[in-house]
Amino acid sequence: MPFSYRLQKILEIRIRKKEQQLQAVIKAQSEVDRIELLIIKNLQQIDDLTKQMRKADPMMYEQYDKYIKHLWEEDKKLKQQKLEALEVLEKEKELLKLREQEVNVLEKHKEHQKENYIQEQKALELKELNEIGSQRSFIKNREKKEDIELEEYIEKIKNGN
Repeated sequence: MPFSYRLQKILEIRIRKKEQQLQAVIKAQSEVDRIELLIIKNLQQIDDLTKQMRKADPMMYEQYDKYIKHLWEEDKKLKQQKLEALEVLEKEKELLKLREQEVNVLEKHKEHQKENYIQEQKALELKELNEIGSQRSFIKNREKKEDIELEEYIEKIKNGN
């Protein structure tokens, strides 16, 4: 009979949860990356606008200043969003570590149970082999005894005749 782990369904559920959590971590990381790209684009836009402002008509300076101010406010918001996204990412990573630990515990338990099963199977085989050996020994002893009795009987017949 092959080894069957009685907690296999629980192990499979935990593995699925771990995989789902891994997907959540990947999603959180992609959100952080997306926000970082937005920050880079925003800073590039500020830089480009500053360069354009140097070449622009002085009458437009006020408009440029307002827009640059707006972009700096946007930069602050994006950096705050990045911090929040990083916090979410860290929470997701901690949860992933917990899920991995849960899976590892059950996998170690499964290995331990499998080793116990293998030892039990070896003990059963040894017991069966011992029983077979003792039965063979008993049969041989009985046959020897019967042979001896047969020889004694034949000798008695020869001596009696």
